[in-house]
This record gives sequence, C-alpha cells and structure tokens, in this order.
Amino acid sequence: MNDTSASTASFMRLRQEGRTEEVVRRLIEVIDLGLFAEGEQLPSETELSMQFGVATVTLREALALLRERGLIETRRGRNGGSFVCPYVEMPAKHLLTRIQEMSALELRDFADEHSAISGAAARLAARRASPQHLDRLQHYVDALVTAESRTERRRADARFHIEIAVAAQSVRLTHAEMNLQTQIGELLWVDAPNDLVNATTICTEHQAIADAIGAGDSTLAGALAEAHVNRGVKRLIDIRLSLVASEIA
Repeated sequence: MNDTSASTASFMRLRQEGRTEEVVRRLIEVIDLGLFAEGEQLPSETELSMQFGVATVTLREALALLRERGLIETRRGRNGGSFVCPYVEMPAKHLLTRIQEMSALELRDFADEHSAISGAAARLAARRASPQHLDRLQHYVDALVTAESRTERRRADARFHIEIAVAAQSVRLTHAEMNLQTQIGELLWVDAPNDLVNATTICTEHQAIADAIGAGDSTLAGALAEAHVNRGVKRLIDIRLSLVASEIA
C-alpha cells in the first residue's frame, strides 16, 4: 500500500465493525471530500473489507448502495473493479435552500461543535505535528489559493481542516472533522445574493493557522482555528436571515 492509500485508509477506520451503513457513510465521506479522485479505482473488495474491519459480504452490500446512489460504477473484465463516478456539483440554488431550511439553533450547534473540534485539533497539532504534517498543511493552503472552482475550493478547505486533525494524531478528531465537512463544508462555499465568498480572507486565515501550528504556538493556533470556523458559520446564519427576510418581504 502506498503512502496515499495508507493515509486514506486511516480516514476510513470504523468505530464499530460489521455495519453496512457505517461503511457507506465513511466511503461517501472520502469520495465527497475528494480523497478518492474521479475515475479512480477503489481498492479491491478484500483490501477494503480489511481496512474497514468488516466481512466481505458487508463491504459488497455497501458498494451496492453506493452504485444505487450513482457514486461508483463497477466494471467487469480483466481491468474491472469499482470506480468513482464524476462528481456532480450541487447547484447554488439548492444549497441556499438548505441553508434557509436550517434553524438558527442548528447552525449555532454546528458552530459550537466545529469550533470545539477545530480548536482542540489545532492546539494538539501545534504540539504534535511532524515536518511531514506541516508540509501537508501548507500544500492545502496553497491548493486553496490556486483553486478555480467552488468544488476545488471546498475540497481544499476541507482537506486543510482534516489535515490539522491528522497532524494532531487523533483518529477520533479526524473522523469528527470529516463528518462535519461532509455535512456543512459545501454550504460554506456557496455565493449568496449580496454576499460572495471572500476566498482571499479564508486563504489568509488558513495561512495564519498553519503558521501558528508550525511555530508550536498551541494557544494561538487554537484561537485562530476557533475564530475561523465561527466566522464561517456566522456567515451562514446571516445568509439564512437574509433569505428568510426576502421571502417575507
């Protein structure tokens, strides 16, 4: 298994074994976040079942559900296997509808949870990150700077936060960050009427967090990470209020 496969495998470890729905959720996360690229072949059923710690029959049930959802396709023959289908970007209109339908309490809870997870991960990363971890963080800082589409920006952003948890050397924090990014990450990058995403500011904030982690300043790293995610969710709350107000008017 190469380094990339080993890293991806660490994202997929399950909290409980033998659960088809848990396998499906974890695979949706790694595909949605771009950990498996479009058109990339998934590891063999035997390898995946070993990575997840589940029986082959459970893994096959999970893959069947992913095929039904159009996330993967299975090809037969000598070069066959399961391959990741092209990613379909959700229209901005649908994302704005999701934001409008969320309650202020729900968004506030997201902010509380994400702030706690990101802050803790950043503080631990400042104490535990290796030079390789720091290189990975900088890679995703740079990837966000050069990203050209909403999907590219969203994935670079998500991977930056996930890599902080990886640098913290915490499997639980990594899984928690992945779950949050899958639920809310795409919403953070949608442009709303009179409220466009300020990618430059987000890039600057990412760099500041990475620099604090690299300097080993756990207090500053945690504070910057918490402020960063809180600003993002606050923007969603403001968008929701604006959408609700425009509907009433």
